[in-house]
Amino acid sequence: MNNKDKKEAPKGINNFSKFSLVYIVLGILMFYMYQYYFTTQKTTISYSQFKKLISQNRIKKCKLSDKYIKGVYIDKNNKKKEFITISVNDPNLVKDLEKHNISFSGTITNTWLTNLIFGWILPFGFLFFLWWMMTKKMRGASGSLFGLGKSKFKVYLNEKPDVKFTDVAGAEEAKQEIEEVVEYLKDPQKYQRLGGRAPKGVLLVGAPGTGKTLLAKATAGEAGTPFISISGSEFVEMFVGVGASRVRDLFNEAKKLSPCIVFIDEIDAIGKSRAMNSLSSNDEREQTLNQLLAEMDGFDSSVGVIIMAATNRPEVLDPALLRPGRFDRQIIVDKPDVNGREAIIRVHIKKIKIGDDINIKTLAQMTPGLVGADLANIVNEAALLAARENKDAVHMEHFEEAIERQLAGLKKKNRVITGDEKKRVAYHESGHAIIAHLLPGADPVHKISIVPRGLSALGYTQQLPTDEKYLITKEDMMDKVTVLFGGRAAEEIVFNTISTGAQNDLMRATDIVRAIVTQFGMDDKLGLVVLEKPGATKFLTSEGIIKDKDEISEKTKELIDEEISKIMQVSYKKAKDILLQNRDKLETLANKLLELEIINEEELKEIMEGGDDG
Repeated sequence: MNNKDKKEAPKGINNFSKFSLVYIVLGILMFYMYQYYFTTQKTTISYSQFKKLISQNRIKKCKLSDKYIKGVYIDKNNKKKEFITISVNDPNLVKDLEKHNISFSGTITNTWLTNLIFGWILPFGFLFFLWWMMTKKMRGASGSLFGLGKSKFKVYLNEKPDVKFTDVAGAEEAKQEIEEVVEYLKDPQKYQRLGGRAPKGVLLVGAPGTGKTLLAKATAGEAGTPFISISGSEFVEMFVGVGASRVRDLFNEAKKLSPCIVFIDEIDAIGKSRAMNSLSSNDEREQTLNQLLAEMDGFDSSVGVIIMAATNRPEVLDPALLRPGRFDRQIIVDKPDVNGREAIIRVHIKKIKIGDDINIKTLAQMTPGLVGADLANIVNEAALLAARENKDAVHMEHFEEAIERQLAGLKKKNRVITGDEKKRVAYHESGHAIIAHLLPGADPVHKISIVPRGLSALGYTQQLPTDEKYLITKEDMMDKVTVLFGGRAAEEIVFNTISTGAQNDLMRATDIVRAIVTQFGMDDKLGLVVLEKPGATKFLTSEGIIKDKDEISEKTKELIDEEISKIMQVSYKKAKDILLQNRDKLETLANKLLELEIINEEELKEIMEGGDDG
């Protein structure tokens, strides 16, 4: 965004950097000059040296006090130097000084206090006064010392954010919901004539990277109104009351610029529920939240100020913030489906030069569960890979490599794998692929690889769903578990032993089977009952189970463990039986994988259709 898009800051703030730099340099120079001329460090000598210098007629003058003796002496190079030594009870000192005609005087002083005042308090007091003078103009602009109470928002006036709804893909439902806000800002009389009012606040809720901030900017760009942007964390400071002052400043500025849109990103930084913090109270955060609640409840919606906020943790927000009259409308910005991902890729792919072999629909199918930020990164990574190879355009192979980087990590070309390990990985991945190809409830196999990637993946089998599923049958879930057991089953069949390579497969299989038994009521023995609840938030994490252990009897817990173990054993036996029936295809696929390292969907089909299925 250009500088001219932002609200022009007060003159004192614009000139602050030049103003402060000059005076800070001057202050430092004056401090060192003061230290040099007035508090110059003197050479410390012993009292015996002092007496020796007197006898050598090298002391020019001195000043006697109850604790120190200071003066000037002639060094070996015949140069005058200042000295200091400790004062001792010497009754002959005055006689010696008079004998050698040395000028001396006596004072009783509190030396440490004098040094403290003239060496430190006065210089630093001067620097503080200088800084106070520098910030005087800023105090007039911000209303408080150092501008602490001034809200750090950005205001876009002359040119609105150049983002339109056409630039936001994969969130069609959210765009439809928010279009009404845009219509109100463009033509408020249309709604006011019937007695209606615009929502005071719109809360965008979704997983990280789904485009909540982009959607807010697009709303301002479509409405053609001033856009005020601030992050929730910018309200909170270490000083109590600063956050509340910034909230007041924000709303005062919004009223002056109405009609306008105020966007608060990551509002959970200041909007956390006060009940959650009852044990560890934070006065500053609570005062900021209380001020935000009062401001949203106090201003009239007819002034044309719309408050938009974004969060990926709606479960932690204070209920008072979510009630009607504050954030009236909550819009879910969910992860895009396959059509949404295709639309997002089309938006980002316009910025790069692509080859004729690009299939955007296939790319969308290869990226299940990814959000807009992930897809934008994949398009950029593909362009970088093509540039690294000095290609004239970005081709499908570059996109596939970028997707594999996103999902599985970077290729580990330097990772040394022994021949036995590589052979075991080849059979392991072949077991997954064969079972996934044969079971109807499993997603089709797109690629099999034994190239190490990421931190621990020695190989992987990539499956692509043919379409988006929102309801999954028990049979489909059981097929997924069987596919996960295919790797360990293949290792046991071929090598008569097992390895640690199936750890992640076992974890995923256990989660699925536990959900079948405890969450979906699909187990015949336990019946139609929900014994465990899923995690409290679907945005913060996609995994994790919150168990109501106190509500489940010990007998039921034992029964749950028995049923999970039984289902796992049944699925594992099914995986072994399928591979035993297709042992020849397992050998063929593993040998082909050892030769090529990567096998695609067409090559897998040729192997599987090349002989009897058993």
